[in-house]
Amino acid sequence: MNTSLNVLGGPLLACSYAPLTGFYRTGCCDTGADDHGRHVICVRVTAAFLEFSRGVGNDLSTPRPDYRFAGLKPGDRWCLCALRWKEAWLAGAAPPVVLEATHEAALRIVDLETLKAHAYGTATGPQD
Repeated sequence: MNTSLNVLGGPLLACSYAPLTGFYRTGCCDTGADDHGRHVICVRVTAAFLEFSRGVGNDLSTPRPDYRFAGLKPGDRWCLCALRWKEAWLAGAAPPVVLEATHEAALRIVDLETLKAHAYGTATGPQD
């Protein structure tokens, strides 16, 4: 059972099972000492963000079958590195955040008010 908390202080909900996300590929934006990128912010990917990410050297839309990665498309939910989200936010390309599925560790990098200002609705569960 996952005992991690989200940025609102409640239980960390799953972000996505399809595509399967999270540093540990559990569907949750959980983190640990080995997750140096802090993949803790659950986002709903947008075309603008995918373009931004590709432009800074992290192509998330091209399939990589060797890593069993189908590539992301607008509307997918994904556990994003907190620093990448902040970089996209500063560039005006931050994707919306699913607060209930965003790990509390994100607050070490981005303040809650900023995350709330970019919130995507409410999570009723992971994207299937």
